[in-house]
Amino acid sequence: MRVLIVTAGSWGDVAPYTGLGMRLRAAGHDVVLATHERFEGAAAAYGLGFRPLPVDPREELASGRGQGLARAVSAPVEMARIAAMAAAFMPRLAAGVADAVRQGADVLLGSTVTEPLCAVLGEALRLPSVGLHLQPLQPTAEFPPTVTGRRSLGRYGNRLAAHALLAAADRIFAPAVRDLRRDLGLPPRRWGGPPALPRDRTVLHGFSPRIVPRPADWPDGHRVCGYWWPGTTPGWRPDARLVDFLDSGPPPVFVGFGSFVTTEAERLSTLVVEALRRAKVRGIVQAGWSGLHADGDDLFTVQEVPHAWLFPRTAAVVHHAGAGTTAAGLRAGVPAVPVPVQLDQHFWAARLARLGVAPAPLRYQRLTVEGLAAAITTATRTPALRARARLLAGHLAEEDGAQPVLETLEHLAERR
Repeated sequence: MRVLIVTAGSWGDVAPYTGLGMRLRAAGHDVVLATHERFEGAAAAYGLGFRPLPVDPREELASGRGQGLARAVSAPVEMARIAAMAAAFMPRLAAGVADAVRQGADVLLGSTVTEPLCAVLGEALRLPSVGLHLQPLQPTAEFPPTVTGRRSLGRYGNRLAAHALLAAADRIFAPAVRDLRRDLGLPPRRWGGPPALPRDRTVLHGFSPRIVPRPADWPDGHRVCGYWWPGTTPGWRPDARLVDFLDSGPPPVFVGFGSFVTTEAERLSTLVVEALRRAKVRGIVQAGWSGLHADGDDLFTVQEVPHAWLFPRTAAVVHHAGAGTTAAGLRAGVPAVPVPVQLDQHFWAARLARLGVAPAPLRYQRLTVEGLAAAITTATRTPALRARARLLAGHLAEEDGAQPVLETLEHLAERR
């Protein structure tokens, strides 16, 4: 089958689909990745076709709208800023997704952000459309909304809050969906009618049921598959200086905030360095999209290094608790120090602590040298955290998250 995977966002929103795409290609499917132009090289490196989508995620995060997310102090404020940023780029993204789909496909696999657009295009072009989600967004009584949920609101409150957030998200997509339906000759959605995505659709989730068990009150078509691990660039080799640093002493602590962009990179770099020194550990700091850096005999700054290679060689990982980095830390079997900034990061951070592989999360907006140093000390000197992390890593190694996706494609092929 001609499979088109459509995803938008930062590298963490793209990387899991590279490994999944490689697996689908190995099974005989023709796989094309539609995403932002800055990731075209990655698609080519993994042997996947590529179709460009507009919008540069780094520029959006570096804009005034994106910077506002890092300063949000409450869920309503955070959601309002997210809505404003999404409203600014959604029409361009919708046009780009439409162009990518019109180039041909037998099935559309859409990420959280692109699935509402793929669903409309699938309806118009008579193509099956399947959701591939990296976060559990479907309302449930079992935990609070992923986007802003930090603590349970009770079974009724959890569901009510999640439905309210889905309604807010639907309004973000509404103008783009309306215009897309008009351009494709589809009838307009009825005012007050069903949401952009029907409840009975198929949604496959790329995380482990051991990390987030499938809620009993989810629709039948929603399945928790297991993680979709990012691909490793063929021929990749680590920098010899990094290898020498790792070999020159005890395992260091990794610190990275991935695609998070801050105008206070110098302040954050200084805070991280001082915390590592107070905790009396060696450190590897990833520059990321903010350009963090660390200098000193026991410190090393890296650019892009595959987490699957680096994390098992560390004593702990300090990160922003994005879905992808959270998964990589769990796979490596090392304790975490979650420092969530926004969106679903609060959910994953709380989940890490609940799983017993991390101390209590440190909210980025309130991060201090003393707090980070104490959390690093706890993560590196608490045997129970490492033992639990290793146990979970062993379970994850036994899972095959790509297999349910392959089974879904086979089922669709049989119906053609």
